[in-house]
Amino acid sequence: MRIAFFSTHPFDRDFFDEANRVHSHDVQYLEARLTPATAALAAGAPAVCAFVNDDLHDPVLTSLHGSGVRLIALRSAGFNHVDLPRAFALGLTVARVPAYSPHAVAEHAVAMMLSLNRKMHRAHARVREGNFALDGLLGFDMHGRTVGIVGTGKIGTVVARILSGFGCRILAFDVAVNPECVELGVHYRSLEELWAQSDIVSLHAPLTGDTRHMVDAGAIAQMKPGVMIVNTSRGALVDAAALIDGLKSGHVGYVGLDVYEEEEQLFFRDLSAQVIQDDVFARLLTFPNVLVTAHQGFFTREAMRAISETTLANVSAFEHGVRTGNELQ
Repeated sequence: MRIAFFSTHPFDRDFFDEANRVHSHDVQYLEARLTPATAALAAGAPAVCAFVNDDLHDPVLTSLHGSGVRLIALRSAGFNHVDLPRAFALGLTVARVPAYSPHAVAEHAVAMMLSLNRKMHRAHARVREGNFALDGLLGFDMHGRTVGIVGTGKIGTVVARILSGFGCRILAFDVAVNPECVELGVHYRSLEELWAQSDIVSLHAPLTGDTRHMVDAGAIAQMKPGVMIVNTSRGALVDAAALIDGLKSGHVGYVGLDVYEEEEQLFFRDLSAQVIQDDVFARLLTFPNVLVTAHQGFFTREAMRAISETTLANVSAFEHGVRTGNELQ
């Protein structure tokens, strides 16, 4: 089956070419993001493969359907960028990769906590300039600290397991209690209690109408002075303007972001020769206690292999009229 891949990078080609040796699909790699202006590039392809920052709302879906597309194969677990009711109304099948490597994102989240705490990013820059002073690099022991995990699915559970090894006290909030987390000694609390008691807050919730801007000015006001906030889930869980206010006042002590609400205009591109036009993002970068990575939490060899293999298996299953359980309904 012919597949039009949008938002592709060299690393996508490497892993998908390897996985495609088994499936032998006709793959067309496109560097362009999927938008209303680029949707026509999928003409003649029954399947489209989309990434997290591709636009899959009504105008794009209508255009894809009109050009013969019948399958949207997401190479991601999240699907908040897809207008599912419209896709289903058009008769489009939408399949995703529900689990690739929870360890990849979880380990990245913990790496951000450690880097922020011990100021690794600042220390690295200092040493390279011949500055070996320790002033301003004082950290704290993770052991005994309280970490609040919002969302205890596969990724949140791995974070809890890692941090339990550090000797952290772990609180959690989720709509459903995960027995595996309870066995680890995780204490489930209300969201308000989690905000108030946590030294570190780590977000691992999906983006829905209920979770959008769950970290806003009100939530931040409930948190401990000097709190560390780490988001490796979806950018819009955090109100960036409120986060900046918290940083300016000193109430927020550390911020680690692997995702950002308006990241589709920034991430996965080399903009080093350009002026960043997003004033909110540019302001975040001015704080010495903010660490930003460009949505790389998923980016491990193991995760990329799993993503490419599952995505192409979803396409093969669709081609042969077989359901895998990865289809959204």
